[in-house]
Amino acid sequence: MKLQGIALKPAAQCVLALSGALAMSVAQAQTLLSEVLYDAAGTDNGSVFVELFGVPGASLDGMLLEGVNGADGSVYTSIALSGVIPADGVFVIGDDSGDGSTLVANADLVMNVDFQNGPDSVVLRDNNGVLDALGYGDFSGGVFAGEGRAAADVPSGFSLARVNQLLDSNDNLVDFIALEVPTPGSVPASAVPVPPAVMLFLSGMAGLVGVARRRA
Repeated sequence: MKLQGIALKPAAQCVLALSGALAMSVAQAQTLLSEVLYDAAGTDNGSVFVELFGVPGASLDGMLLEGVNGADGSVYTSIALSGVIPADGVFVIGDDSGDGSTLVANADLVMNVDFQNGPDSVVLRDNNGVLDALGYGDFSGGVFAGEGRAAADVPSGFSLARVNQLLDSNDNLVDFIALEVPTPGSVPASAVPVPPAVMLFLSGMAGLVGVARRRA
């Protein structure tokens, strides 16, 4: 194997291969909230959704989606999830129109996910605790159950979408942006930068490779 024209020894090749594998495993280790449309243009019934992103093949059994009231911190709805994340890593829960159907395209599961408008929070948890949380709106004097700082309370018809499905800074204001056109079942193809922690690891490994090369 060569790196920019320089032949690498087998040990260095293994380091690079393991680094790439580690980057993928760290980036995709946890199921996250990917996109939430909580206030549709017109009626919400059957039109709103929650999108998750995670490891293909991962089971959602035992996970819950909770709506947390921004006024008093009470959990006003708790939705038991089921199913398996498909091969593209994107799982869409479309709101039930009332007859078991949904108007949301690409829905993998139909449940009552008509969350309240802000300031409120949506929390994803499993038996071990909170996996991810998104708070939106102005929580001055209210109860915030999201991460870091709250995302904006977007206009009707807009969704809140994670900027990069492989990165979670634990700050909703940084991690989510408003989308004028919601995209259930689709995530940005550019969402593949390596997380900072992995970049540190890769930098260290590159340094070791450089030392090994100089000694050779």
